[in-house]
Amino acid sequence: MSTLVHYRGGAVFTSDTRPWAESIVVEDGRIAFVGDTVTADAFPVDDVVELDGAVVLPGIVDAHTHLVGLGESLTQVDLRDAADVAEIQSRLADAAAADPGAERLLGRSWLFSALGGRTPHRDLIDAVVSDRPVYLEANDSHSAWLNTAALAELGIDDGTPDPLGGRIERDAEGAATGWLLENASLGLMRDRLDALTPDAERERALRAAFDAYRQAGVTAAVDMALGEADLRALVAVQDADDGRLPMRVAAHWAVHRTGATAGDLAGVARAIELAREHPGPWLRITGIKLFVDGVIDSCTASMRAPFANGSHPEAMWDLPSLSAVVTAADAAGLQVAMHAIGDAASALALDALEAAVEANGPRSDRRHRIEHLETVDAATPVRLARLGVVASVQPVHADPAIQENWRAMLGDERIERGYPWGELADAGATLALGTDAPTAPHGPLANLYIAATRRSAVDPALPANVPGNAMAVADAVRRATRDAAYASRWEGELGVLRTGAAADFVVIDADPFRDGPEVLLGADVRLTVLAGEVVHSAALFR
Repeated sequence: MSTLVHYRGGAVFTSDTRPWAESIVVEDGRIAFVGDTVTADAFPVDDVVELDGAVVLPGIVDAHTHLVGLGESLTQVDLRDAADVAEIQSRLADAAAADPGAERLLGRSWLFSALGGRTPHRDLIDAVVSDRPVYLEANDSHSAWLNTAALAELGIDDGTPDPLGGRIERDAEGAATGWLLENASLGLMRDRLDALTPDAERERALRAAFDAYRQAGVTAAVDMALGEADLRALVAVQDADDGRLPMRVAAHWAVHRTGATAGDLAGVARAIELAREHPGPWLRITGIKLFVDGVIDSCTASMRAPFANGSHPEAMWDLPSLSAVVTAADAAGLQVAMHAIGDAASALALDALEAAVEANGPRSDRRHRIEHLETVDAATPVRLARLGVVASVQPVHADPAIQENWRAMLGDERIERGYPWGELADAGATLALGTDAPTAPHGPLANLYIAATRRSAVDPALPANVPGNAMAVADAVRRATRDAAYASRWEGELGVLRTGAAADFVVIDADPFRDGPEVLLGADVRLTVLAGEVVHSAALFR
């Protein structure tokens, strides 16, 4: 027997063609009506929840995240706001003392600016923790800082060769320093740590991520760069919960370059197989994820011009290898998501997508995307819009509080075109907002604040980061809901509040449309409804 619930008298932002409503009627996990309260009052409902004018948004869709990594990060040593090496060392020493029996120590989110011009070195960690392995992921998650014991646990010594697409940093004598970049961290280190992590621990981390997201108002997420271990966790949680997950997940399977076409295409074949096995609605393998380049902070992004230090790395893929993979995935109907931060990398990604379209012919259902787009050349926004490629961007990465090293590594006029959301939107591209958690905080309200102001959620007094690229609050919300859903083929189902859509929505205790985006920093999520079920309720609605 169905139950009707009337959420009555709110300021309901629908992200739809009629942007505002007053009431929502929910039946069997779907929206039976959204509109004026007088009409909604005529429904024979079983329950009424008075909203008293509170703002209602569609459930947030985090367009780019790493779910298990987010859950794991919640118990790791947080170094994001550590001001210098001494503070990093102090936090590590405290964590080691608090858990003397831990086999290894994991930390996250250290900033290059905290090193005061030094590069990461194992000696700095060994000075405070040398009795067990220590692994510290950088804030961008594309490099890691290890102590001597961690290098030994990974089997890395001075003679270990660099993996394809990665680097083991070495000193002038050729000794490994404990700094691992790109696939040395994302592949070699991550694979070893995954092997050391019990599946039950990964499942607990996944559930912690789901809980954190639902409390924050996120009702669906796109898990980027999924691998076998994290997939096992998702399937285990789904099976344990009678075939559904605590929120909807679309995932992109990680395909790493192997150096051989057959090996690269094997990754695509595995994604095709998994897409058949996991078509949704709760877990859907929707496509593949490719890392075209690295990041600006560690000077591994692929740029048209060199970094300020003179380095000028190539992309991780050449065009023939990248085009082969993209074309195969496109032919199979998979979505292709490509990490491209440098201006040369995004141009290369578009070259590969154009090659796929030429090989496979026109099709209306493509939904390819480029992730990050922190720098672009002048032609990229127009090309991207013409091809219908989604610009998947993460406002939290543009927070001025973490930009010091980013700006220093570019060191020229490219800074003033950083995170070019305005250019992309003006060209007609669809923008989808995410957080890339755990490389940044997972909370969507702070993400929306930065999108609408280009100011810092950590220190709002800092100058705005290229303020001309800010977006209106309404546009930011649409891009975090409707357009983020569109980016993963959830359009019409998620991200909008309309009759027939999933009853996924959140109630917040502030009104950024009326009072400005600044109120988002102090706002709380009071209610999260997912598929018609209340999955988070704060004091206002208890």
